Amino acid sequence: MYHLKEILTYFLLFLFRNCCSTDIIGPNQTLKDGNILVSSGKAFVLGFFGPEKSSNRYVGIWYNKVPEQTVVWVANRDNPIKGTSGVLAIDTAGNLVLFDGNHNFSVWSTNVTSMTLKKSPSAQLMETGNFVLFQDQSKSVITWQSFDYPTNTLLPNMKAGWNRRTGLNTSLSSWKSFDDPGTGDTVFKMELTGTPQFYLLMGTKRLWRTGPWNGLGWSGVPEMVSNFIFKILYVENDNEVTISYSIKDPSIFSRMVVNESGTLERLTWQGSERGWVRFWYVPTDPCDSYAHCGAFSNCDLFNLSEFECSCLPGFEPKLERQWYLRDASNGCKRKQGENICGNGDGFKKVINAKVPDTSIAHVNKSLELKECQELCLKNCSCTAFATANISGGNGCISWHGNLADIRQFSNKGQDLYIRVPAVEIAQDTRNSKGFRGKRLMATVIVLILAMLLILFLAYWLLKKKRKGTEGQIKRPFSFNTGLASYGGRAEEMEGSGTNVEVSIFDLSTIVSATEDFSLANKLGEGGFGAVYKGRLPNGQEIAVKRLSAISGQGNEEFKNEIKLIARLQHRNLVRLLGCCIQQDEKMLVYEYLPNKGLDYFIFDEARRSLMDWSKRFEIILGITRGMIYLHEDSRLRIIHRDLKASNILLDTSMNPKISDFGLARIFGVDQAQANTNRVVGTYGYMSPEYAMEGLFSVKSDVYSFGVLLLEIICGRKNSSYFEEDTVNLIGYVSIWIFNI
Repeated sequence: MYHLKEILTYFLLFLFRNCCSTDIIGPNQTLKDGNILVSSGKAFVLGFFGPEKSSNRYVGIWYNKVPEQTVVWVANRDNPIKGTSGVLAIDTAGNLVLFDGNHNFSVWSTNVTSMTLKKSPSAQLMETGNFVLFQDQSKSVITWQSFDYPTNTLLPNMKAGWNRRTGLNTSLSSWKSFDDPGTGDTVFKMELTGTPQFYLLMGTKRLWRTGPWNGLGWSGVPEMVSNFIFKILYVENDNEVTISYSIKDPSIFSRMVVNESGTLERLTWQGSERGWVRFWYVPTDPCDSYAHCGAFSNCDLFNLSEFECSCLPGFEPKLERQWYLRDASNGCKRKQGENICGNGDGFKKVINAKVPDTSIAHVNKSLELKECQELCLKNCSCTAFATANISGGNGCISWHGNLADIRQFSNKGQDLYIRVPAVEIAQDTRNSKGFRGKRLMATVIVLILAMLLILFLAYWLLKKKRKGTEGQIKRPFSFNTGLASYGGRAEEMEGSGTNVEVSIFDLSTIVSATEDFSLANKLGEGGFGAVYKGRLPNGQEIAVKRLSAISGQGNEEFKNEIKLIARLQHRNLVRLLGCCIQQDEKMLVYEYLPNKGLDYFIFDEARRSLMDWSKRFEIILGITRGMIYLHEDSRLRIIHRDLKASNILLDTSMNPKISDFGLARIFGVDQAQANTNRVVGTYGYMSPEYAMEGLFSVKSDVYSFGVLLLEIICGRKNSSYFEEDTVNLIGYVSIWIFNI
C-alpha cells in the first residue's frame, strides 16, 4: 500500500510531466511513434496506437483523463503502418503527412491543395479534441481540421451535416470491428433531399431516420426536447446545414458513436462504474427500424392490440394474410372504393407522431397551419401535411405520394394530418353522434355513482373523526421542561414562546413506512440506535432515527434535537420532518438523503474517485456555510459538539447537510464558552480543552472542522493506522509539515 507521502510525490511528478507536454507540431518538428501531443487543458492526447494482437499502428486521438483508452478519431484508418516506424510531420507544401519510416513513403496526408503556403504552418491539438492545421504562425487561417473528417465518433462542438460552400458532408462511419478502425459499413449521415434529416445506414439499407428538424429537435428523437445535459445547436442557412452539441458541465465526458453492429449510441463516462455507460441508442425497438410497417401505416407500441402496426386513417392492409401473420412489410393501401380529390375531402389527425420520411416532401416556411391545409386540398397528389416548426407554429411540410416510416410516441412527437375522402369524414360524424349519445348516458351514470361515493366518504370521515385522527398530526411540542439545562432562555428562542410546531407521526405510520423496520431498509446504526429508510403513503421518502433502549441519547437529548432542528432552517442543515413518541418508542423523522454520509465516500477507495478536488472543495464550502449559520447567522448560537464525517449527509446533488444535533448546546448571545461534567462526542474530533477539562465553545466546533478538513483532503480517517510514530492523522500531518 502506498504511503500518503508517496502518493503526494507521484501526484507532483504527474503534474510536472504533463505541464511539459506540447500540443503543437511545427514546420521543423516530427511526432514519432512513442511520442504524444497533449491538449492545453489535458483533455485529449494525440499519438500512435494499435490493436493488442496486431502489429498495425495508427495515428489517433483519445481521452487523456479516462483510464480506459477510448479512441475518438483515426487518421490512417484504412492505411495502417506495420511496426513502430511511423512519423507525423508537416511537409514542404504545408500538409500534415504520415510517413512509414521503414519504407519512406506517405500512408496518409491532409492533401490540402488550395492553400497559400506561408513560412510557418503548424498543427495543434485543441482542448476540444480537434486537431487543427494552421496556415501560418498567427493561427488566423485554418487550412484543415479533424472535426471535418470524423471517423466513428461525434464529440461536443463537432458539427455533423453539410457545408454548402465547400460541398463537404461531415458524417460518421463505424469501425470494421472492435480491433480494426478501418471504415466499416454503418454510416450516419445527413441527406438534403426534401428536408434535411439524418439516416443511419448499413451499406445502402436504411436502418433508422431522425426525421426533420421541427424547431425543438428531430421529429424522431423526442428526448432532445427535454435534454438537461446538452445544449443542441441546429444551423440551417445558405452556408451550412449542421447539428452540434455542447456539454453544460465540462467535467462530463460524453460522445456519440456509430457501431459496427448497426447502432448509434450516446455514451457517458461514469467513474463509479469505471466504464462508458450507454444511456441512449437507436434502433431501440421495432418501431425505430426504418419503414417497419411499410407504406401508409403507423407503428405504435402503445396501442391495445398485439400487433404494433396499424393502417393510417382511410387505409387498409395491402395483403390481409400477411398482416394477419404479423408481417406488415407491404404496408397499406387506400380502402377499396375510396378515392381522394373529391368534394368534401378532409384530414384526420395522428398525434405524437414521428412524421413520414421527408425526402419526398415539400416545404414552405412562410405558411401557417391553416394555409398549409388549404394548399394540400388544392393538390390531388397531397396525402398529408404537418407544421414544420412546432415551437413557433410556422412552416408547412406536405407529402405527395407514399407515407413511410411513421411511428407513434407516448408523448411529445407532433401532429400529422392524413388526407381522407368525404366518406371517412361522414363516417366519423355518424360515429360521433352515436358516441355522444352513449357518452351522455355514461355521464349520468358516473354522476350518480360519484354522489353515492361522496356520501360514503362523508360518512367514513365522520366516523374516523370520532375515533381520532391517525397518522401524521401537527401539534405544538413543549420544551419548557429542562430548558435551562441547555443554556437558553425562552425569550431567546426564535419565534414566539417555547412551543415548536412539529409533525407528530403515529407509530403505525412509521411501522408501515419502514416495512416494520426491515433489515432491507436499514441505513446504518450508531450509539443512539438505528436509522431506517421509509416511504410515507404520499410517496415521500424519509429517514427514521429510532432511539434504542440503551441509547446514550435520552429524553433530554431527544427533545433537544427536535427543538434545535425544528427552529433552524438552512440549506446545509438536515431538515426535520417530525417525530414519533409512542409507547416506549422515540423516533425522529428526517428528509431522506440518498447519498448517505460523507464517510461513505471519502473513506472508501473506489467511491472516493467520484469526488474530484472541485467537488471536495464544494463540500467543504457547504459545511462551512452551515457552521457559520449555527455560530453567527442564526438568532440561536449553536455549538454542535459532534461534527464528524458520518454526521455530514449528502443529497442527490452531493450537497452537504449537517445532521445529528442530539449533543448540541444553545449559547446566549454574549456567551463565549461553557463547562460540562459530561463530556460527550467522538474522540479524535474533540478539542483538547473539551476532552480534558469539559470546556466547549465555538472553537470546539472549529477544531472538529479542522480534523474533518484533513480527512476530506487526505481521504483517511483520523483514527486510521499510520506506520510513522503517530497515533492519528493530525500527528502524521504535523510530522510531514515539520519535515518539509
